[in-house]
Amino acid sequence: MAQLGDRIGDRTSPVPDAVVSEIVLPDDPNGGPEVQVDYPGYRSTRWRVAERPLVTLPEEFHRMDGPVFGEDAIGAFDSDLTRQHDGEPIGERIIVTGRVLDDDGRPIPNTLVEIWQANAGGRYRHEVDQHPAPLDPNFSGAGRCLTDADGTYRFVTIKPGSYPWGNHENAWRPNHIHFSVFGREFTRRLVTQMYFPGDPLFEFDPIFHSVRDPKARELLIASFDLGLTQPEWALGYRWDIVLGRGGSETTPLEDQA
Repeated sequence: MAQLGDRIGDRTSPVPDAVVSEIVLPDDPNGGPEVQVDYPGYRSTRWRVAERPLVTLPEEFHRMDGPVFGEDAIGAFDSDLTRQHDGEPIGERIIVTGRVLDDDGRPIPNTLVEIWQANAGGRYRHEVDQHPAPLDPNFSGAGRCLTDADGTYRFVTIKPGSYPWGNHENAWRPNHIHFSVFGREFTRRLVTQMYFPGDPLFEFDPIFHSVRDPKARELLIASFDLGLTQPEWALGYRWDIVLGRGGSETTPLEDQA
């Protein structure tokens, strides 16, 4: 995906002696919607980018068809992260919905959409995450659903908190939710991040700025939608995912990098 997802391990990875402490952002804001996949400001990219030319594998090594998920494989509360445990999770309840579209605006139905996120305190339920924020026993931070015939997905969840990630001095991630979209083969997976409007941490976040084109970065930010808000229950955000090959409305996705 063009928008690189951060990894929980980034917070606790050892810092090489040569790592610079200041934030370094891409120096060409007009370089297009693609991601700068390796640059000093986002230190863990050095371990993610190939140092040698890629090798094409034989077809039998990467044609792992399936599984294709049907409605019976999705649990009743898979798309409602606030109802997956016996008690109520802590935090601001939100509804996140939108459509998965191709770059001609046509809906993509029956597509598996997954999300994962930190809790309201900014902590993931993962053994590697040792950020000293409380774990919520009633929030696991993961969900999934299938898009309907109109390409629509919908999740009920808790607004994630910001968290320190150790990339540079006083480094904090903006509030975000990770998304992945699966194709008809299990290996066809696109991953991105959805952000919330008005976050003051945008200008300091190298992951957000790894999408070089400012207009493309805007496509990663959800819109607050009062019409989606459920009175006395949850605020609503709308965010469409547009799949394509780098058009002006295409959502930045890691697979394009």
